[in-house]
Amino acid sequence: MYAVIVTGGKQYKVAEGEFLKVEKLELATGESFTLDRVLLIANGDDVKIGAPVVDGAKVTAEVVSQGRHDKIRIIKFRRRKHHMKRQGHRQWYTEIKITGIQG
Repeated sequence: MYAVIVTGGKQYKVAEGEFLKVEKLELATGESFTLDRVLLIANGDDVKIGAPVVDGAKVTAEVVSQGRHDKIRIIKFRRRKHHMKRQGHRQWYTEIKITGIQG
């Protein structure tokens, strides 16, 4: 059984027991929560597609940890103009574990 959920403006295909890094959520480590924006639920050949979300469908998850991704480097370079700008960025994330899919 799997589901397609929306969180942080992105869509994720999730299954029960799976670990996932999503955009930062303001929740404490070990806290459980539900995701109710479920676009699709599939259980074998039984597939429910929402318009835009599946009514009554929920995905429960638990917060495992908070952290930051690896640094990405942004370099803007203009040749022959004596101009180079460097910048780095580390995005915050919340690691979650999917504990249940209902629908």
